[in-house]
Amino acid sequence: MPTGFADLDQVTNGLHPGQMVVVAARPGLGKSTLGLDFARSCSIKNGMTSAFFSLEMSKSAIVMRLLSAEARIRLADMRAGRMSDEDWTRMARRMSEISEAPLYIDDSPNLTLMEIRAKARRMKQRYDLKLIILDYLQLMTSGRKVESRQQEVSEFSRQIKLLAKELEVPVMAMSQLNRGPEQRTDKRPMLSDLRESGSIEQDADMVVLLHRPDAFEQDDPRAGEADLILAKHRNGPTTTITVAHQLHYSRFSDLTHG
Repeated sequence: MPTGFADLDQVTNGLHPGQMVVVAARPGLGKSTLGLDFARSCSIKNGMTSAFFSLEMSKSAIVMRLLSAEARIRLADMRAGRMSDEDWTRMARRMSEISEAPLYIDDSPNLTLMEIRAKARRMKQRYDLKLIILDYLQLMTSGRKVESRQQEVSEFSRQIKLLAKELEVPVMAMSQLNRGPEQRTDKRPMLSDLRESGSIEQDADMVVLLHRPDAFEQDDPRAGEADLILAKHRNGPTTTITVAHQLHYSRFSDLTHG
């Protein structure tokens, strides 16, 4: 299944059935946006079924971001209702495409992994599910008392890997990094910054760390760029892929194809 990013596809050959992929970043750098980019590539561009389980954003906020990304309308303008006639026309055109795409968004509050598993199983049978995205790991709850948060996150991590294997689909889990990157001069994230659990790092087949140099220094020479750091890649090389971020349009895109 293509990721939607040419350079990433070249290195990984896309996402594979049974894979657990972790996408991690510090808060506010664009994890959810990147997750939606993968869902857009799967369902809107390639017509394959994806499920986006959102534990943070509401369904309406996600749809707004999808529209912004697909129709290239500034999210801020959309929120404020400052849209031109041209924007409205573009939005109407993309809206039907988005609503017809097999992209399922679930924003049920306090989702447990058991519920996610049950829903995903049904979708696999009914719609031939090809991609599951969980946004994001640290907001998940097991619904029962646990000794430590670390133990709980380790358990989620194991269960997510099992879910990917059982349903034979890639499962992408968004995850928050600890403050490690902020204490480094270059602010670049590392695998060791994965929060709360070494088991996320162990269970994942692929770990992508998202880094935006201009998030820390506005006048950074690399303004507008983001690095997808492939820090772990079980069946291939680790490398860094540079993409463009267009966060005003709620999207990341290939550098060359703007």
